[in-house]
Amino acid sequence: MIENFPFYLSLIVAIVLLVMLANKIKVAYPVLLVIAGLLISFIPGVPAMKIDPELIFIIFLPPLLYEAAWSISWKELWKWRRIIGSFAFVVVFLTAMSVAFVANYFIPGFSLALGFLLGGIVSPPDAVSAGAILKFVKVPKRMASILEGESLLNDASSLIILRFAMVAVATGQFIWHEAVFSFSWMVVGGVGIGLLIGWIFMKIHKNLPTDANMDTILTIVAPYIMYIAAEEVHSSGVLSVVSGGLLLSNHRHRILSASSRLRGINVWQSFAFVLNGLVFLLIGLDLPEITSGLEGVSLSAAIGYGLLITGVLIVVRLLSAYGAVIITLIARNYIRVADTRSPGFKAPIIMGWTGMRGVVSLAAALSIPTQLYPGGPDFPQRNLILFITFIVILTTLLVQGLTLPFLIRKVNMPSFDDYLSDEEADEVIRKMMAKHTLEYLTEHYGDILEKSPFLRSIHSKWKEKIDDESNIQVSPEVKLAYLDVLNQQRLLLIDQNHHKEFDEDLIRKHMMRIDLEEERIKYAH
Repeated sequence: MIENFPFYLSLIVAIVLLVMLANKIKVAYPVLLVIAGLLISFIPGVPAMKIDPELIFIIFLPPLLYEAAWSISWKELWKWRRIIGSFAFVVVFLTAMSVAFVANYFIPGFSLALGFLLGGIVSPPDAVSAGAILKFVKVPKRMASILEGESLLNDASSLIILRFAMVAVATGQFIWHEAVFSFSWMVVGGVGIGLLIGWIFMKIHKNLPTDANMDTILTIVAPYIMYIAAEEVHSSGVLSVVSGGLLLSNHRHRILSASSRLRGINVWQSFAFVLNGLVFLLIGLDLPEITSGLEGVSLSAAIGYGLLITGVLIVVRLLSAYGAVIITLIARNYIRVADTRSPGFKAPIIMGWTGMRGVVSLAAALSIPTQLYPGGPDFPQRNLILFITFIVILTTLLVQGLTLPFLIRKVNMPSFDDYLSDEEADEVIRKMMAKHTLEYLTEHYGDILEKSPFLRSIHSKWKEKIDDESNIQVSPEVKLAYLDVLNQQRLLLIDQNHHKEFDEDLIRKHMMRIDLEEERIKYAH
């Protein structure tokens, strides 16, 4: 390990350089990192990389899920909960079943249980890949939110399928009532444990004398505790991290100081950047290990099986996307749906084409034991499953990842007008905050307002930027008054976040401006 440290350090540098190149040539960085990993693996003398699935599931997955849960809009997640739930659970299950039947029919030696195992491994699309690609193209907010929400939950459903399929392969039987009970416990237990641990961390943040450094460390520790605690009692660690992360994210402005929020954002952005870069580079670097274990089947046949399964995944997702539209059009006659307007036949094309697979699929394949049980026979078709998974990841990243931006531009998606434009909403929010600030100042600090030039300048500050605020003297009394005003603005934004016309991302930008202003005024003289 120590002797390879310079190599690992060079990988970090390579990730930074490759992401810079990806941004320059407008290519999603996961695609470039996987290709680079493949090329590096062929260089003579490069240390052999062996991905430990526990490394992915314990070290990488919890913080990446947690960061995604903090980034997603809870308002959007709840608004599109039905379609997100259907893609994260129903579509994943249908995909796994489709792969099971195709593999059983076309791949020699594959039973339905093995096919279902393979389906559980390759069924969840990778959110990081889609997110990186969507940065370069403009898609409606609703579509980005659905993809983000789906990615938070589909890893859990696929890993649940994987666990059941492993039992079926090892025992040769599948007991439905036990499976239903186990599935219920994984979902309910995972969500419950995540919420419980999230609530404990809320109390720690809110009631103990923590500072910005302590708060940031606690946010890094939290996802690992949530994941490990849930897995120890055989429930879903993924759902635990997601539910706990959403709970803490939704209360961030009540439990964390402005300083903690600002510093935490910087730390988490860097942390997630390194983790995402490493996992995609490791996919390419792991090629020698995957191909070396391929025995009993020719390389060309194995590639053909991989392409066949990739085709099944793409077709099933496209059909599911169109099926979701049809079901929504029918359901709107009987229940309340998020939007009664028809999305047409453009949106399903994009939804269906955003099915790039990633490192969770590879880690799931690597987690298959080499033997059915200790001292028993070899696990059937393990090496072929690994190779097919690698082909699926590589093909979807290269084919769908490189063509998705072109497809989005070609389809010319409608805007749907879910929210006011950023310019309109920004103007409405600024005027609303200025009016609210004036009313609050006049009502609660009228006597100080008459004596303080600083507070009198706040009104004009919201109409136009003050030329030079740094020269204004701020007494402790005025500072407390202004901090209270900023907190009232924050509470106003929290309340306005429930309104349909405002995009939560824009609300968060204004929240950050308030946090920055609070930090500035704290250190004013």
